[in-house]
Amino acid sequence: MSVEVRKVVSQSDFKPFFEFPWALYKGDPNWVPPLLSMRRELFDKKKGAAWEYMDGDFFTAWRGDHLLGTIGVVVNRRHNEFHDENIAWFGAFEVENDPEAASALLETARQWAKDRGCTALRGPQTFTTHEETGLLVEGFTRPVILYPYNKPYYQALVEGAGFTGVMDTYGYYLSAAKAIEIGTLDRLNRLSAAIEKRNKITVRMTDPKNLKAEFQLFKDLYNAAWEKNWGFVPMTPRELDNMVKSLGQFFDYRLSFFSYVDGVPAGMIMGFPDFNQVLMKANPKPGTPEIFTLLKALYYWKVAKVIDWGRVPLLGVKEEYRGKGVDVVLYGALLRSMIESGYKHSDSGWILSTNQPMTGIAKNVGGEIYKVYRYYEKAC
Repeated sequence: MSVEVRKVVSQSDFKPFFEFPWALYKGDPNWVPPLLSMRRELFDKKKGAAWEYMDGDFFTAWRGDHLLGTIGVVVNRRHNEFHDENIAWFGAFEVENDPEAASALLETARQWAKDRGCTALRGPQTFTTHEETGLLVEGFTRPVILYPYNKPYYQALVEGAGFTGVMDTYGYYLSAAKAIEIGTLDRLNRLSAAIEKRNKITVRMTDPKNLKAEFQLFKDLYNAAWEKNWGFVPMTPRELDNMVKSLGQFFDYRLSFFSYVDGVPAGMIMGFPDFNQVLMKANPKPGTPEIFTLLKALYYWKVAKVIDWGRVPLLGVKEEYRGKGVDVVLYGALLRSMIESGYKHSDSGWILSTNQPMTGIAKNVGGEIYKVYRYYEKAC
């Protein structure tokens, strides 16, 4: 029986699209089920801030009455304007190990993009660089917060459909035990002291008693510090507000620092407790009221204290202050605080494979690449 791809039009169409990952990853010890409310927000075209500048559709693939996979495809107008491109993005790509189904979904997305005048289809990305991005091609272990996860066979399916890799991103792992054993903290302390003195750099921890002002400073720095990154699109004010609100739920002020050069804000670094360790225990799923899931999550977070991983997804320095060692000083301050606060494992990522300053820092402190994500593209 051949594969039929159907466009998601009604709420009854959306339900199987939305719930498919729970069936696909059932029994997979590495998949982390997301909070249903956060997943719904990704696809809500009326409420999602990013949908103010995106157009898109969702599709499902069926063989008879058996659901095989899902995909979403969008045109991100802000990306195309900012990078002078004319491409579309695919995301929400989940599929059984079925080459026919995978090719049908990807070809439907490519044709959708072509019909709208796009020159290429790129992904996976659901649906901006501020969300889950890239196809996992190495390191099939449990992902940390805001990292995507997929089955190992996805790479063969995507490449078999004619897509080629265009960019890799890395996740670096460093344990507290290794950082202490190889003297990483001592080296960073000495190096940071010299850099701070030479370039008039100061670093401070986020003030937990003044978070409103601190998050405003974060918003002021965020777009300026990342604007030259591959694929990055500046956030709108509404997106920044939503990001602060979302990340604030998992915020640990001990993992957040600001840097100054001659008293002027120059950069920031922000890490987060790995809330995925909590979600694995709370096990959110369709049919279970989210209030019960949140109560379980609160127990495992605050009472059982299962979190011993921290992720460092945000380190940025304004362009005019790069090359002065601001990034080294920030990373040293965070790593020291992370270890002192009891975190045993750290992830730094994702980091573009072409970002030599950051990959250099990650390697020099003892970090090892433990996950590789890849963006793919196919011409329309």
